[in-house]
Amino acid sequence: MKRKTIAKEIEYSGVGLHKGEMIFMRLLPSNSGKIIFRRSDLEEGKNEIILDVDNTFDLTRGTNLKNEFGAMVFTIEHFLSALAICNITDLIVELSGNELPICDGSAKVFLDLFEEAGMQELEEDIEEIIVKEPIYLSLGDKHIIALPYDGKKLTYSIRFEHSFLKSQMAEFILDYGTYQKEIAPARTFGFDYEIEYLRKNNLALGGTLDNAIVIQKDGVMNPGGLRFEDEFVRHKMLDIIGDLKILNRAWRAHIIAIKAGHALDIEFAKKLKEIY
Repeated sequence: MKRKTIAKEIEYSGVGLHKGEMIFMRLLPSNSGKIIFRRSDLEEGKNEIILDVDNTFDLTRGTNLKNEFGAMVFTIEHFLSALAICNITDLIVELSGNELPICDGSAKVFLDLFEEAGMQELEEDIEEIIVKEPIYLSLGDKHIIALPYDGKKLTYSIRFEHSFLKSQMAEFILDYGTYQKEIAPARTFGFDYEIEYLRKNNLALGGTLDNAIVIQKDGVMNPGGLRFEDEFVRHKMLDIIGDLKILNRAWRAHIIAIKAGHALDIEFAKKLKEIY
């Protein structure tokens, strides 16, 4: 398949989830063969962070990157998810801070931005990852499996020991239209009992009911409710699509994830890189 970038420069501003600061983002067409995050607030020459699985760190609450000079960019998974479904492989992402804007907690805004910018195919090809035999990775009760499949299919199952959110499962054959309608609008979520801990640790300072679902004992705090009855598992699907974009290559497989998460997603990406 051909490498791809955006057709024109585009800008967006929004609050970052964890520091709560306004982030100015500028997306620039590129022909470098890479996704490059450029921190405009840091010294030139040390401020570029390349999307690479070897540059990931601290995957507890999101997918984050850093370079050899200590420049960091946090919470990139929703942005990467939109990049992945658009098959954008070449891009410069200029940021005025160390986070991506959280937008509404989903990938919808990023997808809309790419649509507005338009797409441009490049001359060079990029090799797809085509899974030819089963691949398994487990960590405790968390599992990811990739099976040979002539297309892109994702099955995801979650389970929580919670009075409101227990088990959900969803499965989609992934194409742009399905992703746009069924997955991109699904928002990130957390539990009400986590809020105090997060704030004390200077996390989620930009989090509001406008950019995250907050789950309480018997429902959600958000006045508008849920966008999908199973929005939680759909967001986990959004996340793993973004996390696997860390390889900056499209994949062809049936991926089955059970209670996975950023850390296991990235370990699975490393395994794919070793094999393919």
